[in-house]
Amino acid sequence: MTMKSLRFAAALALLAPLPAFAQAAPAATPAASFEADRADILGMAGNYKVKFDMQEATSWRPDYAPIPVKVSGGHEAVRVIEDNGRVIRLQHLLVVDAGGKPMVIKHWRQDWEYEPERVLTYAGPDAWTWTALSPEQRKGVWSQTVYQVDDSPRYGGWGRWEAVGGVRRWQSGQSWRPLARRDAIRGPVYDRYLGINRHALAPAGWIHWQDNLKMGEVSGKLAPIVQEYVLNSYTRNDAFEVKAAEDYWAATKGYWAAIRAEWDRIAAAKGGIRITEEADHGTVISGRVLKIADEVQAGKTSEADAIRTAKALMDQATKAAGG
Repeated sequence: MTMKSLRFAAALALLAPLPAFAQAAPAATPAASFEADRADILGMAGNYKVKFDMQEATSWRPDYAPIPVKVSGGHEAVRVIEDNGRVIRLQHLLVVDAGGKPMVIKHWRQDWEYEPERVLTYAGPDAWTWTALSPEQRKGVWSQTVYQVDDSPRYGGWGRWEAVGGVRRWQSGQSWRPLARRDAIRGPVYDRYLGINRHALAPAGWIHWQDNLKMGEVSGKLAPIVQEYVLNSYTRNDAFEVKAAEDYWAATKGYWAAIRAEWDRIAAAKGGIRITEEADHGTVISGRVLKIADEVQAGKTSEADAIRTAKALMDQATKAAGG
């Protein structure tokens, strides 16, 4: 082949279109996808050093200046507390140093459900309602519902686990959510987020990425205020008092199972949940519900009495908010 022919062949090669990502591998069968999805969700359990990196990046109003980047961290034990195949519940337990002694703070919970018929979603201040999914919408979909420290709901969304650029990740659609405590205590001009979640396993652990559009009422209309990006990185780490988390959960898991069941009952019976929230604590009963768990662990109250007291608090608080 002449030099001219070689150059012509090379030029043709450069003009050839790049293959689309979808053509990189044959589509997985539904059964294989389901098991891969489950493996990724279950893969988030473990012991971690966590880094919370939050940044307000883009102001959508000339009169609002983004707050400085906030980076914090800690240690968490993430445990599978239920797995029936199509429903997986992961409980996060934060372990902090309190004057040289480990202190366990029951943190958030994430529930995953395969092809759910409905999802409990945030509907505005102090209210969560059921959003129904059609058979077409839920096919191959996993919902993720996030719960607060007292197991009351925070937000829910749904999406698919898919491979993008060689990385398997789950991405939700846009979903409403209430302000996190980090913002609520500042009394900001916005009062809710419109957010997208992504979860992906990584060689060192896993990441939880959020894209939050912070919104509030301006002249009587809901308007965008600022864009926030959150990257929570979970790096596998056993160099903390994991036993403290294990001991806490062993002592209180029966109590918390009853609390979860009661929230589920309330949501089913009342078509959702209405309960007043406070900036400092989340729901108005959050502090007390957590304190009761501490009393159970310390042996100051029996599990049965603790459950009765907490259920009464929950019933009264949801009646007061729901009318």
